[in-house]
Amino acid sequence: MNAPRWNEARNILCVRLDNLGDVLMCTPAFRALKESLPGRRLTLLTSSAGALLRDHLPELDEVIDYAAPWVRQAAGQADAPEIAARLRARRFDGAVIFTCFSQSPLPAALLLHQAGIPLRLAHCRENPYALLTDWVKETEPAEGIRHEVRRQLDLVAQVGARSDNEALSFRLHGADIAAVRARLAAHGVSQPFVLMHPGASAASRRWPARHWSRAVELVYHELGHQVVLTGVASEAELVRDILTQAQVPPGAALPLAGALSLGELGAAIALAMVVLSNNSGPAHLSAALGTPIVDLYAQTNPQHTPWQVPQRVLFHDVPCRNCFRSECPEGHHACLERVEPEQAVAAIRELVEEGGDPFGFSAPAQQAVVIPLHEAR
Repeated sequence: MNAPRWNEARNILCVRLDNLGDVLMCTPAFRALKESLPGRRLTLLTSSAGALLRDHLPELDEVIDYAAPWVRQAAGQADAPEIAARLRARRFDGAVIFTCFSQSPLPAALLLHQAGIPLRLAHCRENPYALLTDWVKETEPAEGIRHEVRRQLDLVAQVGARSDNEALSFRLHGADIAAVRARLAAHGVSQPFVLMHPGASAASRRWPARHWSRAVELVYHELGHQVVLTGVASEAELVRDILTQAQVPPGAALPLAGALSLGELGAAIALAMVVLSNNSGPAHLSAALGTPIVDLYAQTNPQHTPWQVPQRVLFHDVPCRNCFRSECPEGHHACLERVEPEQAVAAIRELVEEGGDPFGFSAPAQQAVVIPLHEAR
């Protein structure tokens, strides 16, 4: 490792090219890089989804949106020579490529090499030769796995970047909090309320709509709390279907899918008593904001449970656990289908009874539960 050279690197590019939640799980590593050298500048190269965080991550000085053609979620055609030229013009001293263990850093490493960035760090399974100046041998999953946050903290620690604060980062803005408070008041939603986020980018991580409907009923009738349902615009129909099936009176639940900016979603999560969510970006937002979370956790990847927040991680154990697939390869989706709404609402009740700040601003930290990996498929 070129630790002495990294200690002098004042202008660093961080590369995380997939989803918003993946970027959030890198924020403790960003902080470690930032704090390790006074005056250090950090730029993030990320997807359009990750770029939504640009106004909410105080560790970052700049965010560059790039639809990398080697990333599954990328849309359209990206011009690699053009982005390489843009990166070269910024004269970075070093770059850190953040990946999960199933991703290769080499396409990004080639891009950074072409951009003339002199120091390049990543996990890598095979010898990268000149593409990386510093690399950590990829041992996951064969020799065990770590939480995604710990993985990225360990990576930057190899070049001397550490921080005592390992919490996820998300900066709330007063205008977003005020806007959400006003919207809730206008629709008769009083605190404390339960926030539910039924969507997820991968089908394998979506709890069935009928279960969500029943959960809305139970939270309202048995716990006595109103429900706020959130999602992106494309999930508005899903939220409408959930509420159509739910046997609750008008005013019991407020649909906000497609109605909130990312900052407003963060504010709604911070104001909620508890969040019930599939394992997706809002679950990691809850962790960043300290709001207790019931995480409906499809057993596709055990590394992405909520980090340092009061939580319940719910799943139904299955032989095909840890499949790392976006679609259920067995066709039954049993790891989520068999999690009953009554279980989810019982978990909400437990978190409420544990106490803490009802508005989610000062919940005590708690290490996330990590489901053991028995076999990679």
